[in-house]
Amino acid sequence: MSSTTAGLTRQWTTWGPVVAAAGLAAGWGRDLPGFAVGLVAVLLFAAVLAAVHHAEVVAHRVGEPYGSLVLAVAVTVIEVGLIVTLMAGGGEKTATYARDTVFAAAMITCNGIVGLSLLVAALRNRVAVFNAEGSGGALATVCTLATMTLVLPTFTTSHPGPEFSTAQLAFAAVASLCLYGVFVAVQTVRHRDYFLPVPRPGQEGRESEDDHAAPPTARETWFSLGLLVVALVAVVGNAKLVSPTIEDGVESAGLPKAVVGVVIALMVLLPETLAAVRAARRDRMQTSMNLAYGSAIASIGLTIPSIALASIWLEGPLVLGLGPLHMVLLVLTAVVSALTVVPGRATLLQGGVHLSIFAAFVFLSFSP
Repeated sequence: MSSTTAGLTRQWTTWGPVVAAAGLAAGWGRDLPGFAVGLVAVLLFAAVLAAVHHAEVVAHRVGEPYGSLVLAVAVTVIEVGLIVTLMAGGGEKTATYARDTVFAAAMITCNGIVGLSLLVAALRNRVAVFNAEGSGGALATVCTLATMTLVLPTFTTSHPGPEFSTAQLAFAAVASLCLYGVFVAVQTVRHRDYFLPVPRPGQEGRESEDDHAAPPTARETWFSLGLLVVALVAVVGNAKLVSPTIEDGVESAGLPKAVVGVVIALMVLLPETLAAVRAARRDRMQTSMNLAYGSAIASIGLTIPSIALASIWLEGPLVLGLGPLHMVLLVLTAVVSALTVVPGRATLLQGGVHLSIFAAFVFLSFSP
């Protein structure tokens, strides 16, 4: 990258989040006309691209798997705020928002992001390689969290409907938080090597292009971390600004309410998607896996405890249990993901299978 290009990149990634945050402040709490919604969408996309850039700067400084963990946790924490904001005062109309958004996040990460990353990596290198131990443990955590929080409420009998009782919700929240904490400890401390990019045979000891580049200074890292937070706040906040337009469009088209959660999750997870695809292009498929499964784990493991706590003052029911259609998709995702992860190697076929499941999820969300 030339110095001129690098300078331009630094300029727009610095001002992009600030302008997007200013647009968020100007539009918050107002009914926006059509042209303003379009402008907010442009600012949202600019904030997404800036977030990816600053996440990569931070990741280069702290290394893997801390870099992908920073982006996953940052997005999830702000996503939780968005869900709580949407549910506040919504009553029964928003009873399924948490479930729909969390399930959509799981399907997007485990099928959309993983499938797209595998496709990109396999197209460039014929075979995508990653660490089966780390990815397998992450996948097991995702499946356990999803089953405990999204499947069990459909079958419990203490409370009518696909809802947890107060005690069951408290147990699910504590268990989710503890399991998330164990995963982070394993990923970053005890078995950190399981989550590092896997060198190809004959390339052990060789430095990658990222290793050759000088890491950013501490000042540059903190600056990028601050702008990353601003960018992510702008992403999620602007997603909320456009959500009334999305809700009106969904209602006028006669589509299921779950479509709102799908669209919002797609927008919120754009930074992880772009970061994972860029890592796959650099033959760092393990980083893509860390981003995908780490985001799914954080989305469930942090959202459910937060929603459980917020339900103390939120009005209306909290529906978490999935219906038969979505449970079938979840089981199919778990089985296919296990078959993908266990060998530690994948081809175009695995990427295509995951993307097919993701396409089925999106299509059936619009036409159940």
